[in-house]
Amino acid sequence: MSPTPHARGRLLPALITCAVLGAGLLLPLSAWSQWVWRDANGRLVASDIPPPRDVPDRNIVQRPRQAAAPTPGEARPDGTAGAAPAAASAPAPGGAAPAAPGAARPPVDPELEKRRKAAEQSQAAQAKADESRLAEQRRENCARARGHLAGLESGQRMARMNEKGEREILDDKARADEIRRAREVIAADCR
Repeated sequence: MSPTPHARGRLLPALITCAVLGAGLLLPLSAWSQWVWRDANGRLVASDIPPPRDVPDRNIVQRPRQAAAPTPGEARPDGTAGAAPAAASAPAPGGAAPAAPGAARPPVDPELEKRRKAAEQSQAAQAKADESRLAEQRRENCARARGHLAGLESGQRMARMNEKGEREILDDKARADEIRRAREVIAADCR
């Protein structure tokens, strides 16, 4: 069934009105990120960038939702101190104290928090195990180096295997080099 010409005449203006109202509802969304202030001549100025530094805080009419007003005594980006907002000095409705700015935390997924803590504990346990393994290696290196140094300093004849697999007796220069290396290991690992 098609609408009558009289009904069509009322339908078109209703559709146009709905479209205009819908567009009007979307406009305030862009205004949320707007700065509004009074310039030196008293005219209202709106912009998506902050006002110039020479505009006093009392002349700023509106800030974007993300940009909070400076707290009393807190410096603005332009270096001036912020004025105390009227709402901050008044008690909150219901007698409750106003919440601190950093006090509100987003809700945390308990399962995610549990996994994060488990991962941190696992990493801490791994780091502790690695550190104890390194400490044990240092103790062993220290004991070996001290034993080797004692043998070298005793003056007894010592031999070592060269790269060809042949046994060679340490002369005074080679003994001095081995003593120096053993002392370096002791200095590094015996703490």
